[in-house]
Amino acid sequence: MDNKKRAKNAAARASLGGLFIALAFVLSWIEFIFPLQAPIPGVKLGLANLVTLFALYKLKFTDTVVISLARIILAGFVFGGLFSTLYALCGWALSLSVMFLLKKSAKFSPVAVSVAGGVFHNIGQLICAAFAMSEVRVVYYLPVLLISGIISGAIVGALGALLLSAMKKINF
Repeated sequence: MDNKKRAKNAAARASLGGLFIALAFVLSWIEFIFPLQAPIPGVKLGLANLVTLFALYKLKFTDTVVISLARIILAGFVFGGLFSTLYALCGWALSLSVMFLLKKSAKFSPVAVSVAGGVFHNIGQLICAAFAMSEVRVVYYLPVLLISGIISGAIVGALGALLLSAMKKINF
């Protein structure tokens, strides 16, 4: 590949990455403005994870990492704070690692990958909470977080599967 094509490709990747960060940030903002009215504290749908799931399937893994990391840091500091950002980063690291491995195996559907992501995101946050609070008893919250991770992961995964199918039809 010559230098002009390489520069054009780099510019296209950067533009697409910026667009995805903005989209994920807007989805985080929408979720902040219209929070899920769950009777359980800390439970949310995680709409911005739709962008992460799509990127995982359609972009390079490094691009997916940059997009989701940038979104977490931006949204964390705009809509949360230092601790919410730390919890989100812990959940993200475990979640994305598991999602990457499941997707790479090619044995799991996007819905299953998303469900695993939702569950492991909550487990990562719970591990972070246990260390931050020096309190092991937070694991009593695990069943609630597992159920919410399954439900939110299934919803985001179903939306992601529809999006991936639609994008396949237009050769994206």
